[in-house]
Amino acid sequence: MRYWLFKSEPSTWSWDDQVARGDAGEEWDGVRNYQARNMMREMSVGDLGFFYHSQSEKAVVGVVEVIAEAHPDSKTDDPRWECVDIRAVEPVPTPVTLEMCKTDSRLADMVLVNNTRLSVQPVTEDEWRIVRELGGLGR
Repeated sequence: MRYWLFKSEPSTWSWDDQVARGDAGEEWDGVRNYQARNMMREMSVGDLGFFYHSQSEKAVVGVVEVIAEAHPDSKTDDPRWECVDIRAVEPVPTPVTLEMCKTDSRLADMVLVNNTRLSVQPVTEDEWRIVRELGGLGR
């Protein structure tokens, strides 16, 4: 299993929107960055990810699971763009802010800390454990 981070502007697609989709989940569509698309191509069903609210909140607010591997993005006819489907697993009791990640030396190499613009990012197993602990989820 691998770990990821999915960023969304809450005014466009929020954690509450994701939760409302239930077990059916939702396409993580609209990604128009080759690096982010390529990361989605690496994902497998069962991989887990953090759901991150960008813009004003800038915090990990939930955990999601990949429920469908990369497939054509239904929002475009352009065959270059693909997406995965994800479903909400659990909320993060204490949102983990970008500032918290930046000030925790254990997360100094985390992609989120060093490339805040990338909308889909890998997360290492150690980073996964640390962010879960910071958010009140334990291991």
